[in-house]
Amino acid sequence: MSENLNTFRTQVRDWLEENCPQEMRSPLRSEKDACWGGRNFKFQSEAQQVWLQRMGEKGWTAPDWPQEYGGGGLDREQLKILQQEMARINARGALYSFGISMLGPALLKYGSEEQKQRFLPPIIRGEIRWCQGYSEPNAGSDLANLQAPAVDKGDHYVLNGSKIWTSYGDSGDWMFCLVRTDSDAPKHQGISFMLFDMQTPGIEVKPIQLISGRSPFCEVFFADVKIPKDQQVGELNKGWSIAKYLLTHEREMISWTGLSQSGTRSVGETAADTIGTRNGTLDDSILRADIARFELDEMAFALTIERARDEVKAGVSLGAVSSWFKFFGTELNKQRYNLLMDISGSDGLAWTGEDSNDGKLARDWLRTKGNSIEGGTSEIQLNIVAKHILGLPG
Repeated sequence: MSENLNTFRTQVRDWLEENCPQEMRSPLRSEKDACWGGRNFKFQSEAQQVWLQRMGEKGWTAPDWPQEYGGGGLDREQLKILQQEMARINARGALYSFGISMLGPALLKYGSEEQKQRFLPPIIRGEIRWCQGYSEPNAGSDLANLQAPAVDKGDHYVLNGSKIWTSYGDSGDWMFCLVRTDSDAPKHQGISFMLFDMQTPGIEVKPIQLISGRSPFCEVFFADVKIPKDQQVGELNKGWSIAKYLLTHEREMISWTGLSQSGTRSVGETAADTIGTRNGTLDDSILRADIARFELDEMAFALTIERARDEVKAGVSLGAVSSWFKFFGTELNKQRYNLLMDISGSDGLAWTGEDSNDGKLARDWLRTKGNSIEGGTSEIQLNIVAKHILGLPG
């Protein structure tokens, strides 16, 4: 077995050396460097487009998805090797996609064969960019209280109502959405999971601005939007089960904000570069201890996530553990940016100007405050952990 894995590692290394453009072997400088794909995406460079095309054709944008839907078909050991070899050369992810991190796993579990064949290959190739229609003005943490009605009209549904906090709703090609299909059922029932093109007549999108001055969030309004019946995923009125399953993947995705991106400078390295050292050590002993504590927590978190992913590949459900990941990862990310602001001093407060990359650090620091709200508030995650992991009474 180890011999086979060594052979696979050599093959991966050779393929990456031949196919990963040199420009893609460096960390993201900003969100603009991230490739989201989709019909309206504008590539930043030819290298970015080539990297997506090659990784998509290989199936390595979704390396552990089944090959029959265009995925890489890798097992957990092979997946680790691919990740290690990409990290070794600082290769960027070829595609950042809600279709891969959230919708795809739900379709693999709940979608019809026709839906899998229709949607999964384009997701892998980066041809469809997805956004998520979950929260409503009166259904955030209490998501099951959602009310947007989809009325059965024979061969289609007609959707009205609105969604809020829709990430990248203004750039998404399609939406995966929770709708109310039975207004008389208890709130956790009567919900269905549907897919639809954002160019469908009757959809209006309005961006929402955050205190950071930038925002991916939008309000989305529906006025008699027609949804074909074959775009309903799973059973009618049973969408809550799909919603919960997808949320475990969303929370795991958000938790990764707690970990440093491949190829980026660590907090300790940033501190050494910014304020200097004496005999290889930071003079400020309190800051030094805070950085050491953070980086130990980050390493422990990374190892815990890796262990959990191995367990999932072995058939163990992630379940409520995703809530713990989401809570700890977002708290870790806030700690990182608090430290970076401490390290930068007054320079970290810059809001405009080329020297500060248009206030990137301050804006990113403010943005982290939303991490503990999106995808389910920290308070909700702690309640889930208390009930389903620790077994505490309600």
